[in-house]
Amino acid sequence: MSARAIMVLGTSSHVGKSLLVAALCRIFAQHGVRVAPFKSQNMSLNSAATPEGLEIGRAQALQAEAAGIAPSVHMNPILLKPMGDMRSQIVVHGRIWGSLSASDYHLRRVEELMPAVRESYATLAESYDVVVIEGAGSPAEINLKQHDIVNMRIAAMADARCLLVGDIDRGGVFASLLGTVLLLDPEEQARIDGFAINKFRGDLSLLASGVHRMEQRLAKPCLGVVPFLQDLKLDEEDSVGLRIEPGLKWKPDTNSSRPLNIAVIALPSFSNFTDFDALLAEPSIALHFVRTTEALTLADVVILPGSKQTVDDLLWLRAQGLDAAIEKHAIAKWVVGICGGMQMLGHTILDSEGIEHAGTFAGLGLLPIHTTMLAHKITSLAHGAVIEGSTLGAHLSGIPVCGYEIHVGETTYLEHAAPFARIARLDTPGTEYTDGCIAPAGHIFGTYLHGLFDEDAFRHAFLADVRAFYTLSPATEFADWKTVRENELNRLASHVEAALDMNTIFRWAGLRYESSKAEPPR
Repeated sequence: MSARAIMVLGTSSHVGKSLLVAALCRIFAQHGVRVAPFKSQNMSLNSAATPEGLEIGRAQALQAEAAGIAPSVHMNPILLKPMGDMRSQIVVHGRIWGSLSASDYHLRRVEELMPAVRESYATLAESYDVVVIEGAGSPAEINLKQHDIVNMRIAAMADARCLLVGDIDRGGVFASLLGTVLLLDPEEQARIDGFAINKFRGDLSLLASGVHRMEQRLAKPCLGVVPFLQDLKLDEEDSVGLRIEPGLKWKPDTNSSRPLNIAVIALPSFSNFTDFDALLAEPSIALHFVRTTEALTLADVVILPGSKQTVDDLLWLRAQGLDAAIEKHAIAKWVVGICGGMQMLGHTILDSEGIEHAGTFAGLGLLPIHTTMLAHKITSLAHGAVIEGSTLGAHLSGIPVCGYEIHVGETTYLEHAAPFARIARLDTPGTEYTDGCIAPAGHIFGTYLHGLFDEDAFRHAFLADVRAFYTLSPATEFADWKTVRENELNRLASHVEAALDMNTIFRWAGLRYESSKAEPPR
């Protein structure tokens, strides 16, 4: 192992570790350093596919993007995807390894998977100058410490210099910093080289005395206070940051230039919610995550998103009365299903092997398809085009599509079904597949492609056809999503670079920091 390691630990979950790692990756890359992110174990329903067709946490894919490199399964060798009832699907090196209860995993299986973690870290350390490691939760979770596979044990394995981060926006930041360090063993305390405070709002002068006293109590330096960064358009680690609006009611608006109202159903097992970040960036769209029938009343488009537990979420829809509301909406309005959402829009879902929920279940019947749940998971990057002459609209017909598939279901077509797109998968070159389905009415479609709306051409064609369907005037402003993301990564990096002691952080990596040498990552 040749790389130097820097590790970002947190006093709890959701303190901003993922974005700080992304920022550090971008900063190192801007200074010409070969850098890669690493998180040995991630728990998230938000995942991504690598070029090899393997599944990793979405946060590590974002961090790789920040570093200017392709995502790799070695950046996140273990991914836990919650299934409900305190069980998770375990993904190891990008493939399903099994499903276990929390106790079985932590008490009996962690040691079995540690070699995979070592292999992945060694692979990165041999290829890069610096590896920026992200911890999980808090290193002071003493009930789980014996079988740690993601915090201080990884710090020792990588001989990492550790930065402990506390979130002041939640309150109690000094207590959380001090408590975390005091609960560590002496040799672990010695690995904490400094601390930082994240998400600060207010007058820094009022915080200074507290920071000074904390430095004295911990005998460790504060490497900076990072101000709260407003309206950052980058991936959240998990749905903790998702804003669900239970009381949403759109107001009637007869202006033809009004925004297009899009309601995304916030399913209990909502996965890959970043599918909608690009839509949120469009000036001519008002998109909300909703869970009530009232919120659908004046929606122009209802989207059923991906789900980790498709049948359970389908049963939840029925319990909320959302199934009837969606069926009513579909009579004369647009409905879109992505991955598990498309499966729900079909006629039936068969799960004879109990992959998610054993049995046969009636879908909403809006798409002429049938889905069978299978043990094998398809994970692949894919590209293609919407079927020429499709009934969706003139702008969408034949438009290129691009995204990634992560699903366990196999969908077959029933009578009168029309495919949504023809695609090629990156991991099986030379083979063409049909994807998704368009209902005969033409304003209802489904697809297995996550990230579909990230492509500007498709998203803008979708906007044009849907607005024309409702006789709304064409949009006059459009988001360039790739430029937005690049600008946001640079904004994040600049924000963090200005707040943290980069001289010390670069010194931890055995490097000299020169602020004038920052360049876009190669």
